[in-house]
Amino acid sequence: MFLQELRDIVGNENVSDSTSDKLCYSCDASQEKGMPDFIVRPKTAGEISEIVKLAAKENMPVVTRGAGSGLAGGAVPIRGGIVLDMSSMNKILDIDIDNLQVTLQPGVVHTKLNEILKPYGFFFPPDPGSTKMCTIGGLIANNGSGMRSVKYGTTLRYVLDLEVVLADGSIIRTGSKTLKTASGYDLTSLMVGSEGTLGVITEVVLRIHPLPRTRLVILLTFESLGKAGEAVVRTLSSGVIPSACEILDNTTITALKAYDPSLDLPDSGDMLMMEVDGNEGAVKDAVRTVKEVCKDLAMDIRAASTEEENEKLWAARRVVGAAITRLDPKRNRVYVGEDVGVPIKHIPEMIEHVRVISKEVGMPIMIYGHIGDGNLHTGMSIDMLNKDEWDKLFRIADLIYRKAIELGGTVSAEHGIGSARGKYMKLEHPTSMPVMLAIKKALDPQGIMNPGKLGLEDF
Repeated sequence: MFLQELRDIVGNENVSDSTSDKLCYSCDASQEKGMPDFIVRPKTAGEISEIVKLAAKENMPVVTRGAGSGLAGGAVPIRGGIVLDMSSMNKILDIDIDNLQVTLQPGVVHTKLNEILKPYGFFFPPDPGSTKMCTIGGLIANNGSGMRSVKYGTTLRYVLDLEVVLADGSIIRTGSKTLKTASGYDLTSLMVGSEGTLGVITEVVLRIHPLPRTRLVILLTFESLGKAGEAVVRTLSSGVIPSACEILDNTTITALKAYDPSLDLPDSGDMLMMEVDGNEGAVKDAVRTVKEVCKDLAMDIRAASTEEENEKLWAARRVVGAAITRLDPKRNRVYVGEDVGVPIKHIPEMIEHVRVISKEVGMPIMIYGHIGDGNLHTGMSIDMLNKDEWDKLFRIADLIYRKAIELGGTVSAEHGIGSARGKYMKLEHPTSMPVMLAIKKALDPQGIMNPGKLGLEDF
């Protein structure tokens, strides 16, 4: 009966309860698992409203899914229920250059948006490594960011308005099409980063930014990660704000060179990739400043010579997460303990902490990430059939998470909490978790919207 009611809303071809389909939707890119009861592919906010009303009547969980590229189990139906596959809602509805904004559906893939904006001379600045697969809806749900957040900030900065289906099936707008507003509670910001626990995003209005005239990548090589961290602090203190500032330790560089031997990367040492952008004069001034303030720290400093070299370096950076498997093809990368953020001045201490753990536990840890805003990623690979290695992995992750919180940081700077990191929410937010729970109860009293996420254990 329930299956037929779903089919009546979206059509027979857009609902599935087959075992093979359910298995495909039982995981994301993390180690989290959960089997859904139904897969539904809606095409309109009205259809989603009717689905949510039906789910509320049956007290059935509703989990929203974009591309399934998440790294924390955010789109995994760990308590079963309905998975809403949003990939059919993938239209760009309006490009309004005069008002610096674009209106689109949540299933639009990040790369596609920027490809369409490029001829207008504009772009959407958040730049996740998963750009070719992640959707705008998923990016908003996790407040994702990526490599250019040092200068341009996270997704939150660019979301002007959302259409959202709430847990009772009602449809609301959270903001406006103005570039700023001081009108009432900021419901837009509340929805950004809520991971589908408060509602289903069905339409988005994003602020867009003019493309910079010039971009240039500077490569700096260091004899230690500590010196690389100090170079970041010096650069930012000098007044230069790179559009991106990435760290790649020697283990990461070795993995990348195994992945693509043609990359012109150093044979030893750790490396920073700094990108500066703007007009040509500003970029040249920034390069000179970086070279001056870092000259006594770096073993080598050089700038990419062509746009093609720039693009090749960024393409290599985007595959770092997978490249670690080239070091030992018998081991698999597991995304655990890999997204901490700390205050910038504590970057060297956090890096040293990870290095010490690696030696003490006896597991190689690749260190990379968006060091310019304090966001560090760690890469570990294990024999997935070896229970001892799983235990070791989770022990390392726990030490990393707790150190980040101790330093005034976070267990997730951009990938989200999902079900993988929920147990650390009370430790990171000891006074505000009751407020989060109150908001959850007010907007979703039955607890049907993506239950078991964000450490909201009451649901």
